[in-house]
Amino acid sequence: MTSPRAPRTSAPAPRLIATDLDGTLLRDDKSVSERTVAALAAAEQAGIEVFFVTGRPARWMDVVSDHVHGHGLAICANGAAVVDLHAGGTFLEVHPLERPIALDVVRALRAAAPGTSFAVELTTGIHYEPQYPPFFLDPGATVATAEKLLFEETPGAAAPVLKLLAQHPELDPDVFLSVARAAAGERASFTRSSPNALIEISALGVSKASTLALCCAERGITADEVVAFGDMPNDIEMLTWAGRSYAMGNAHPDVLAAASGRTAGNNEDGVAVVIEQLVTEALHAAEDRTDRL
Repeated sequence: MTSPRAPRTSAPAPRLIATDLDGTLLRDDKSVSERTVAALAAAEQAGIEVFFVTGRPARWMDVVSDHVHGHGLAICANGAAVVDLHAGGTFLEVHPLERPIALDVVRALRAAAPGTSFAVELTTGIHYEPQYPPFFLDPGATVATAEKLLFEETPGAAAPVLKLLAQHPELDPDVFLSVARAAAGERASFTRSSPNALIEISALGVSKASTLALCCAERGITADEVVAFGDMPNDIEMLTWAGRSYAMGNAHPDVLAAASGRTAGNNEDGVAVVIEQLVTEALHAAEDRTDRL
């Protein structure tokens, strides 16, 4: 098993752990190992809050909903929503992509990368174009052009858009991301978390890091007191914002470069490996404080 590489800089004792799910906390079969479940519980018992911070929508959070302690909150859709998993995924905060801007992005990407197809993730579910790879987990989705999916007769009356997804059948994933950012990067935030040419588009300035920072500020937690884990480009802002961050052994090269530390891969419980060390450090620190009294 690969031992975690310590971050390059020191930081205060952690008060919050922020972890991505797919490719990070979850194994490739989308399971949460017994070791990871135990580590999450130990962190909460040691007074370290755990936040799941993911590109997944709220309706796909059942895989970890049983492992949320205390606050019960999760950050979904790359920062576009904060949900209460104790209340079945109820939306507490939404940072939407305005529909006129989403339409501008669709037009720009159609011109810059012909062959692009789109899906629209709403607070009520996902809908997609006929050419878009179907979501088998969402049989009730509407299939229509992005322009039709984003149209609303009364502005502001329709369900909020959490993110726009764009897929290309031929382009290299990183090339597609670069093309998209060049075409409309001044209008929205672009990232990716899939091994395929699939990019995720949020409101300008919205990311995992931006919403995590808001949640931490509400709790009086500073960036230096946060430890973050991730594996794909949509984690980079969060990893660079946190005081300590770990790229998974299976991470994208840009993530490995951005994180301050490295741990084992997701199939080797890399998140649990670090959390166990953090909990041990926290317990030793508590013992030292007791001894000084």
